Amino acid sequence: MTARPSVAYKVLTADQMAALERDGRFAGAPVDVADGYIHLSTSGQLTETVDRHFAGQDDLHVAAVDLTSFGASLKWEKSRGGQDFPHLYEPLLLETVIAYGPLERESDGTVKLPVAG
Repeated sequence: MTARPSVAYKVLTADQMAALERDGRFAGAPVDVADGYIHLSTSGQLTETVDRHFAGQDDLHVAAVDLTSFGASLKWEKSRGGQDFPHLYEPLLLETVIAYGPLERESDGTVKLPVAG
């Protein structure tokens, strides 16, 4: 069995990112609220998530989330293509975000991961 990553990523609109910064917590985008959990993606899943669910949207941000901050509220569940995705069953707290920034792409089209510091 492969070890689970300790960091996952949340794609946020500019308004959602501003709310997370202002309030220190994010209860979820409409799709998260409807599904009952906050959708996260691993680094390997992030580009496809952006391409599938945020196509054509501008002013997006990516937050790197420390998964070791969560206990039973973090569940790995099968989703797109049978892959395990991290799902957070509690609000995302700003204190668990280790880096964030505007969504940018590498020259090959993959989403650039945010860097802390």
